[in-house]
Parts: sequence; structure tokens; C-alpha cells
Amino acid sequence: MAQPTTSHMLQHCLGRKKRSAMASVSKLLLLLLCSYHSLTAHARDDLSYKVLATGSVKPEAVCPEPKAVPSSAGATVPLHHRHGPCSPVNSTKMPTLEEMLRRDQLRAAYIRRKFSGAKAGAGDVQQSDATVPTTLGSSLQTLEYVITVGIGSPAVTQTMSIDTGSDVSWVQCKPCSQCHSQVDPLFDPSSSSTYSPFSCSSAACAQLGQEGNGCSSSQCQYIVRYGDGSSTTGTYSSDTLAFGSNAVKSFQFGCSQIESGLNDQTDGLMGLGGGAQSLVSQTASTFGSAFSYCLPPTPSSSGFLTLGAGTSGFVKTPMLRSSQLPTFYGVLLQAIMVGGKQLNVTTSVFSAGSIMDSGTIITRLPSTAYSALSSAFKDGMKQYPPAQPSGILDTCFDFNNQSSIRIPTVALVFSGGAVVNLDPNGIILGNCLAFADNGDDSSTGIIGNVQQRTFEVLYDVGGGAVGFRAGAC
Repeated sequence: MAQPTTSHMLQHCLGRKKRSAMASVSKLLLLLLCSYHSLTAHARDDLSYKVLATGSVKPEAVCPEPKAVPSSAGATVPLHHRHGPCSPVNSTKMPTLEEMLRRDQLRAAYIRRKFSGAKAGAGDVQQSDATVPTTLGSSLQTLEYVITVGIGSPAVTQTMSIDTGSDVSWVQCKPCSQCHSQVDPLFDPSSSSTYSPFSCSSAACAQLGQEGNGCSSSQCQYIVRYGDGSSTTGTYSSDTLAFGSNAVKSFQFGCSQIESGLNDQTDGLMGLGGGAQSLVSQTASTFGSAFSYCLPPTPSSSGFLTLGAGTSGFVKTPMLRSSQLPTFYGVLLQAIMVGGKQLNVTTSVFSAGSIMDSGTIITRLPSTAYSALSSAFKDGMKQYPPAQPSGILDTCFDFNNQSSIRIPTVALVFSGGAVVNLDPNGIILGNCLAFADNGDDSSTGIIGNVQQRTFEVLYDVGGGAVGFRAGAC
């Protein structure tokens, strides 16, 4: 299949312009991307192989002392895997790898559809775009990381999943006619002296677009439908948010009173996307337009989420944004290295760009790039017998009777020359290579949360860059 001359990501970023103008601007943008200094984010070492204990992915029974170290003194809260001993969520059985990967496929497929612009077929969730285009999210069941905040006056503790692929934040509220069970008491708006629902004529309601067209007793009603078929609806409101030791006044969020298909025990969702309704956009005037997080390597370790993150000490790559899809943060891969050697894959293979996503588990690569990565990784793993595929993961090995394994290093090379050497926990998931084939070379890829583990990942929205700092948690 012939490669496109310009990436889908760049087409979205540049808007609907004439092809000739787009081509010239795209060339200029790519030239600017290539002018960045070459930098490297190292995780632990520079050797061509790394050692990973096979039992390191199993959660411990107790929560160890946190080792996370944010790069700056911004507004910071701890971040935990929702199935680990550090999580405030009621202990629930962790889903099997097969179930996680099945849910992950729903989210990845949703993101691809958003960027492909393909028309939906019968029964496709994309059909709902015709009526609710602004705040459709992805599969909630893949959101693995939670934070604890306070809402209201006095503040009520709320445990919320984080998602860079969503803008509208929400918590379950009283009275709730259809809600799932959760770890904390339901938020009661009548008990908060600072709670205020938005009117249907308010600017905040209008900002929701078609999502805010509903009214109930002159109060703005929101609805968010997710890619896995779940949904939440209720009153769009504002109240004081306690984020660590910081108070965010007039924080806009959804007070959810009717839900469908949600059962993850968390109290709600914190949207970290790039749209106007997200926590990041709402707090930009207070903390600045940069935020960062560190996703821990295992369920038994802790990370953090920081608003107003510092922007020094990171290797950086340009951030690609779309005026049509402002929620998502894009980057451009240029190469992949295995065992210190660059794969023989042309840069044009990555031209469709990739989305940085906290909620997608497995990184999706263009077919040509994935095939080369899988082949090179297998060459470096010849000492281990092959194993049957596990769902979408088809490069798997038999680690029976192994207390530790020796795996080739894998590094992602982004535009501008930023080289990110992945942590061992970002290379192997279970007994398989933690990457998947995106299905072709023309679809938008995804940098999933497995590959982001242990790095402080910086989203410098104001500066137009994504950064990586190794060994942060």
C-alpha cells in the first residue's frame, strides 16, 4: 500500500485547507520538528539487554513507601493503580489479561475511528457522533489509574480515574436513580455550601455544545457516551475542588445521576484532555498550562499527577494538536531501536502520528513497524521457547521455571530526536511483547500506558511539547 504524503495527524492539525497549501505547510512543520536537539531519556541503563524479574508484575499484599519524585513543586496528588494495595478502591478481582486486552481493543478502535473520519456501519458506536460529537470518551474499563481529591464545602473525598482521552469530569451524586457501587459516599450537592448547578443559558452549558442541550428545571444537563457503550448523565455544575493542598474554586464537573454500563468501583472520572472542559484547561490560569504524571511500574507501587508541572529536565518532542479533535495530544514517532540498533523502517511509516493516551494499555504501531519490532525482539529472545498468542499480543514466550528474564532494550525515537529508552516493565506484559499491530500503516497510532510506566510524562500544552523524564516513580 502506498504511503500518504502527509499524516492524518498533520491534516487534523492544519485544518481544512487546500491540498497545495497543506503540503507546503506540512513540509515546513516537519522541517521544524526535525530541528529539535537530539535528547535521550534513559530508564536505568544503556545496555542492549535488561533483566526483569518474572514475579515483579504481581501485586504485593501491602503498600510500600512511595518512591515517586515529581520534577517540580506544582499542585500534586498521589496516583495509584486501581487494583493494587495502594489503591483506595475496594479490593476487586483484577481482570484477566485477556479481558483487559479485549476492552483495550474497544478504546483503540474508537480513537482510530475519531481520526480516520470513516463513516460508521450499522451498529457501530460511531453513529452516536451525529448527536453527541463533543465529549464522547473511550472505554472506561481500561482506566487503570486513580487519584483522590475532595469536592464541595466541606470537602468530600472522591476517588476518580484519570483519562487524557476525556474532557468532562464527573462524580456520582445524590440523588442517584441508577449508579454503580463505589468506594466513597455519594457526593451530596445539598450538603455543600459552594455547589452551584449551571443554568441552561450559561456559557458553561453552551460550551458543551450539543451535549448541553438538555434541561431539567432550568438546569444544564450533560451526557457523555463512551466507546464501550457505557454512559453517564446528570447536572452540569461547579463546586470547590480540593487538589492536594490546593483549592480550585468553581471547578466545573458533571453531577452524575443516571449511569449505564459502569461498574469499576471508582467515584467518577477526572478529564485531563485538551478540551475546554478538562481539569487542565480549567486550571491553566492558576497553575499554568503544563501538567505531568508518573504511572507506576506495577500495581504495588505509586505515582503522581501534577498540575503546574515544571518543564525543565525532560527530553521533549513537539506536541501535535487538532482543532477538530482538541481532546487528544499527538506526537510523531520516527524510529524504534531494539538492543541498541535501529530498525530498518523508513520514517514515512510513522507519518500518521500517534496519540499519547493514559487510558489505552498497549501501544499500537503501524503494521510495517510492528512486524520489524516483533522480528527483532524474537531474535533477541531465542533462549526462550515461543508461546501461544494472548489476544492482540502475538509475540509471546514461555517463561516457565524462570525467576528472571533477559530482554533486549527497546527505545522509541520521536520527532526532534528525543530517544526514550523504555523501562523493562514497559516492554513485556505478562509473557508477551507489550506492543500490537495497528492493522495498517495509515491509521493514527497510540502510545499506551504500559510504555509510559516509570516516566514522568509532561504535557506542556502552552509550550507545544510532550516530555519524558526517566525513573520518576
